[in-house]
Amino acid sequence: MGTSAAPAGPGELKRHLGAFDAVVIGLGSMIGAGVFAALAPAAAAGGSGLLLGLALAAAVAYCNATSSARLAARYPQSGGTYVYGRERLGDFWGYLAGWGFVVGKTASCAAMALTVGSYVWPDRAHAVAVAAVVALTAVNYVGVQKAAWLTRAVVAVVLAVLAAAVTACLTGPAADPGRWAVGTGTGTGTGTGTGTGWHGVLQAAGFLFFAFAGYARIATLGEEVRDPQRTIPQAIRTALGITLVVYAAVALAVLAVLGPDQLARSAAPLADAVRAAGVPGLAPAVRVGAAVAALGSLLALILGVSRTTLAMARDRHLPHVLAAVHPRFQVPHRAELAVGAVVAVLAATADVRGAIGFSSFGVLAYYAVANAAAWTLTPAEGRPPRAVPILGAAGCAALAFALPPASVLWGAAVLALGATAYGVRKASARN
Repeated sequence: MGTSAAPAGPGELKRHLGAFDAVVIGLGSMIGAGVFAALAPAAAAGGSGLLLGLALAAAVAYCNATSSARLAARYPQSGGTYVYGRERLGDFWGYLAGWGFVVGKTASCAAMALTVGSYVWPDRAHAVAVAAVVALTAVNYVGVQKAAWLTRAVVAVVLAVLAAAVTACLTGPAADPGRWAVGTGTGTGTGTGTGTGWHGVLQAAGFLFFAFAGYARIATLGEEVRDPQRTIPQAIRTALGITLVVYAAVALAVLAVLGPDQLARSAAPLADAVRAAGVPGLAPAVRVGAAVAALGSLLALILGVSRTTLAMARDRHLPHVLAAVHPRFQVPHRAELAVGAVVAVLAATADVRGAIGFSSFGVLAYYAVANAAAWTLTPAEGRPPRAVPILGAAGCAALAFALPPASVLWGAAVLALGATAYGVRKASARN
């Protein structure tokens, strides 16, 4: 197709990425976040019901991914649902989706940076987190191809570590499949779920959705993917399927060894699991793998947030100065520096688990807009089956409002703040 070979014009991004790189970027976003950050709060919310929560989160993610893939093929531009909402529903809904994504995923960046710090040097977690943000912002600055190559290495290391950990847990004497039964956990911890009721399962699914949301990174890179009409839908489906298999294997392994209550209390679930499985020598490798996974997730998150910032800046919903594209590296360098600076500040002050719930609320709002936009597609435009956007939007709403009250209140307040800013800017423009 013409998009695969056309050179980048002034202010445009170059199409560097093929299907394999797009899949790897999605995997780097999802696997790092989910396995090492979301399992413990999900267990705290839903006990062993987190397995049902995982299935529910995957179902909602599949609907969202299908809607996003059809839209991304139709609108292969940087910005993801910000662009789709604007084109299909109107300027306000595109803006609100973009606002929710940028704010929510900026919180995700801070959570991932702090995960790096917690595994590398727990006593200096904030300092390590800031250093990680600075380093990866520099990597993204010099070009998306270099970022894609680094993400390949990260994903390879993480998958190898996870395979070793799952094997050790499931084949060791401490494994007890009886711990998979729903209702064996109390659901006590940072969440508010009961561990036996549907509210606990929904809340666990809301936390775990944080982990699945990485496929958005593929759509937000639509302007840098070769043959986007074919590549983006294929890459989203492939990355989501691989991630679901990995999550299920890890969740089953960790639950079998630790049980839901011990998992809910763990700050480093996989490291604790391999020690409990009788393979303490594997724990250092798991800690390294966790840090590498979080770095990979952070790399892809900064990549995606900066592209949505670029798209919003082009439309002047954010300062237009952020719309610049570097003439040599062909990246939105000012947007990347701005995102990096904000994330560094948050990484110096934020809390990991609180950031996950806040991020999930913003991203669920983002995908609700994506499903609404997909509903408006015609059959000739590649509309998904009607049930997909309906179930996707309903699932997003259910998971968002099942999150802890603080996450819901802060998330709703930030969305309201963004909507107010939009209204004030529009009113000023008319005067």
